[in-house]
Amino acid sequence: MAPSEQEKHAIAAANPHPERVVDSAKVWTSLITNTAYLSGLLTLDFSLKRAGSKYPLVALYTDSFPEEGHKALDSRGIPKKKIPYLLPSTQKDYSNDPRFYDCWSKLTPFSLVEYDRVVQLDSDMLVLKNMDELMDLELDSPETDVKNGEGKRVFAASHACVCNPLKKPHYPKDWIPSNCAFTTQHSTPDQAQREGAPSSAGLAMPNGGLQVVNPSANTYALILSQLQSNSIDSYEFADQSLLGDLFKDRWVGLPYIYNALKTLRWQGVHHQIWRDEEVKNVHYILSPKPWDEKEEERGKGDESHSWWWKMNGERKEEENGKGIDDGF
Repeated sequence: MAPSEQEKHAIAAANPHPERVVDSAKVWTSLITNTAYLSGLLTLDFSLKRAGSKYPLVALYTDSFPEEGHKALDSRGIPKKKIPYLLPSTQKDYSNDPRFYDCWSKLTPFSLVEYDRVVQLDSDMLVLKNMDELMDLELDSPETDVKNGEGKRVFAASHACVCNPLKKPHYPKDWIPSNCAFTTQHSTPDQAQREGAPSSAGLAMPNGGLQVVNPSANTYALILSQLQSNSIDSYEFADQSLLGDLFKDRWVGLPYIYNALKTLRWQGVHHQIWRDEEVKNVHYILSPKPWDEKEEERGKGDESHSWWWKMNGERKEEENGKGIDDGF
């Protein structure tokens, strides 16, 4: 169904100035609300360019993003767009995982109708290989397929890993390896490099770190309506819980290589499918982030962190050559 008048106003508030900030109909975006993740975003942007992407990264910032952060983006020529801080009508307690308070705003790309394609990336990611093919992945057309919210390929994402390898006690009891979509691929590792598990596999939850989206007012209206519903209290993982519930069996499962959660590489998690040489985009989930490590700890706790530090070092060297040295 078409958006109601109330939803139209909400959509307009989400994107009051639907003009492109770059000369491209397809963009990467990354949410930034503070400087704690700024080094990650800067290195993500650098890694996209190093991988030869034809498409720009747009930083989506909120009111909380400080002046020194803006200066860092501007000095590096990274385009940016202001977005509202998105929250549901009733606030769920995420005190065990405060990062989830920011995660609702990662739904904003669905509202960026000035673009034909948006691929949302978390700023704790590192691109190792070109993945521009995501810009041409077949999804529902905003003009037809999702007009009534009935599309079958609403967005694309990789699955969340529900193994809970760190045994966090506040995670749901059904977050166990036997319920994980990646576990279903252990016997077909070659296929796992090329095909994602069906969206219905395991607990059928997408990981919100990478989302391939055709922005649509109608789709965003459905999301806004869900944000006002009573379902919010059951969404343990914020945006990705909402998307998995609202669009159950109607999203496209991507291979892990596009959102390679660093924990998948760990022995005993999903090392059966992980191949370093195939990974296109690493996601540094959980803490510490690479940039939070002390110099003597870098890469020792998790080898994949050394990949980030190498790319970050190359970024810093290039920036120093341009006279950019602001500590980020």
